Amino acid sequence: MRSGRVWARLLGLGAAVVEGVDFGDEGAVVVTARPRWHLRDRCGVCGRPSPGFDLGAGRRRWRALDLGTTLAYVEADAPRVRCREHGVVVCAVPWARHGSRFTRSFEDQACWLAVQCSKKAVAELLRIAWRTVGAICERVAAEAGAERDLLADLRWIGIDEISHRKGQRYLTVVVDHHTGRLVWAAAGRDRGTVEAFLNALGPERCAELELVSADMASWISGPVAERCPNAVRCVDPFHVVQLATDALDVVRREVWNDARKAGQTILARDLKGARFALWKNPEHLTHRQRGRLATVQQTNQRLYRAYLLKRQLRAIYRVPIEHAAALLDAWLAWARRSRLEPFRKLARTISEQRPGIEAAIEHGLSNARVEAINTNIRLITRRAFGFHSPDALIALAMLTLGGLCPPLPGRVT
Repeated sequence: MRSGRVWARLLGLGAAVVEGVDFGDEGAVVVTARPRWHLRDRCGVCGRPSPGFDLGAGRRRWRALDLGTTLAYVEADAPRVRCREHGVVVCAVPWARHGSRFTRSFEDQACWLAVQCSKKAVAELLRIAWRTVGAICERVAAEAGAERDLLADLRWIGIDEISHRKGQRYLTVVVDHHTGRLVWAAAGRDRGTVEAFLNALGPERCAELELVSADMASWISGPVAERCPNAVRCVDPFHVVQLATDALDVVRREVWNDARKAGQTILARDLKGARFALWKNPEHLTHRQRGRLATVQQTNQRLYRAYLLKRQLRAIYRVPIEHAAALLDAWLAWARRSRLEPFRKLARTISEQRPGIEAAIEHGLSNARVEAINTNIRLITRRAFGFHSPDALIALAMLTLGGLCPPLPGRVT
């Protein structure tokens, strides 16, 4: 086997001809290469054969995988061609992506490591800048996303938002309920962001959507109702129960304030300490919390009534749909006459959202998969010690949670 083929295999150069090997600055190995004749004069963006334009800015170097502890580079001419679609661009080379100063093998390894550990560790191991890791992830995720149609065959999806940075910085994420994968994400939390996803989906695929799980936000429900005629919106049960928990806490604070103003310090202290006893499910209460709940039942019927309202609303999700509808009717009637303004307000909200609530019960659909994805995105953010750009976070999330992560160089998946 010729030595040129050996070097091409070692550095993952693909269809390239190695012309020479030498030592460069600080002892780095520099491999001089050129594309094979059938891959010359191609557009760097689309790969289409194009007429030559000029010799470009001269020779260029690409960082390759290290040879043990020694840095390695690939050096080649970088002429330009005139593409009918993309204009004047640098010629494509088989060992690197367009616009990159690293070889494909180097970038694939960097992405695989970024999925497994922190960007700081990747940067130190590969001897590149911290920001460069994010740029590599964006480039690889964009190429992999262009080669795979992540929006194909979507039937049941979940939409939610997640805060990724201080200052009200949010991402909107879309998850496929059947595969559990992240299929789309973008910066923002408004109607325009959801419409951008629906535009990417297209009218035909929007019409194929059957179920969409989300919270009660109008910036999600509005575009979905307008653009997805066959989709049934399922209101996430967690958010409904969370509203009931918030209403219960409002009542608890009102009772606590009344007791404190009346000089009933012991009662006020007991009510403050009963917060978690009122929140938790009965089967998860400790012995001490059971005692606090019993004290609330005996001393404050108003607060205990609010507790029972919250418990009954949660029970609606544990019965079949034919029983849940009757139970929901009874709950709404009880909440309206309960003389508890937070729960009367909640009853109005649930009445407005009732079709989505009943759809969630009927189909057994929630945003649990979406929340699991959000938890992983928070882990990615924490492991990377933050991101300067949401694009880098989205790219790494798509690599990790969207199935776009490339295998390690030389490995077959």
